[in-house]
Amino acid sequence: MSKKLVVKVNGNPYEVEIGDLSKSPVSVSVNGNEYKVEIEENTAPVVETTQKAATAPAATPAASAPTGGANTLTAPMPGTIINISVKPGDKVAVGQPVCALEAMKMKNILRSPRAGTVASVEVTDGQKVPFGAVIIRYA
Repeated sequence: MSKKLVVKVNGNPYEVEIGDLSKSPVSVSVNGNEYKVEIEENTAPVVETTQKAATAPAATPAASAPTGGANTLTAPMPGTIINISVKPGDKVAVGQPVCALEAMKMKNILRSPRAGTVASVEVTDGQKVPFGAVIIRYA
């Protein structure tokens, strides 16, 4: 199973598709460039970028897919939900903070990948979530 994400590095968006994490090496595509990544046992997946990847052209907004699909925002990593700042019925803009996810003692702000209306918030403050868990559903 592969996972498609849009990540920002130094403010620049990159389309990333991560292959099956249960196999090694993992196939990772960044803006269409394929990489093979080996994950050491007993560690979280870490991908080191090279200068080539850091200077790759930014993805166009039309080609950028929101995390989890068009109508959901999913957890980009396992962690604990903190500071939910939206509720069902709220209108959100692209990039608006919707909650924070604490992972490895780091606070990660999760932002809306699209403009729209929040249909439901699928998590609660303090809830532990796995990678890929649905956090927000959009109408």
